[in-house]
Amino acid sequence: MPPARPGPDPATRRVRWKRATRIIATRYPPINLYERVSNDPAVWDALIALEQRVNPRIRDEVGEIHLVPPEQRVSGPGASYVMAAFTHPNPKGSRFSAGSYGVYYAAKAFATALRETVHHFGRFAHDSHDAPRYEDMRVLLGPVDTLLHDVSSLFAARQKQILDPNSYAASQPFAAALRGRDSHGLVYRSVRHPGGECVAAFRPTAVGRPTTGKLLQYHWDGIRVQRYFDYALGKWVYLTR
Repeated sequence: MPPARPGPDPATRRVRWKRATRIIATRYPPINLYERVSNDPAVWDALIALEQRVNPRIRDEVGEIHLVPPEQRVSGPGASYVMAAFTHPNPKGSRFSAGSYGVYYAAKAFATALRETVHHFGRFAHDSHDAPRYEDMRVLLGPVDTLLHDVSSLFAARQKQILDPNSYAASQPFAAALRGRDSHGLVYRSVRHPGGECVAAFRPTAVGRPTTGKLLQYHWDGIRVQRYFDYALGKWVYLTR
């Protein structure tokens, strides 16, 4: 019997968000090489190889540049935050990747990005058996203006599989199949923030270069993340369950 197909493709939808929000840990600094590299992406590999001969740490900073074809690379101010999502894929995978390629996740609203990242930070800390600790986070704000496959256009039963809060079994092959057919990415309802909406971009050119916003600090209390510090407000903000 042939393997089960991921299902019919969802409809496409033009997504235009002026300030999509992405939140990342501050321990991942900008990759300066992507900010100043040549405007010709086709020569990046050679330039990076030369730089690595002088500075071996560049290999760790730049990541797996071969994962991004030259025609999909972006450079200039803010580009490193986009490129890093694709050159440093999470080996443990995510909702729309089994780990062999990177995905740029962002939300339409700050509250949605906050809930999504608090959940994943908390799950990582729990799985790692971390003692109470803090993690500084950086808010990125950038535009999205592209045609994406809309998960909400699928039948309800199929959406439920793909957006299962406890499993990526359906979502990963579904996304891989679309990416293999040159999809720019997905737009979907947030799993962690009711009413919120997120995007999962499959290529750097699908999103605009972001600028840095405010800084936050998540507090893992040994059980869950119940609060975060907003440096702009100068106070702790508590999360309602």
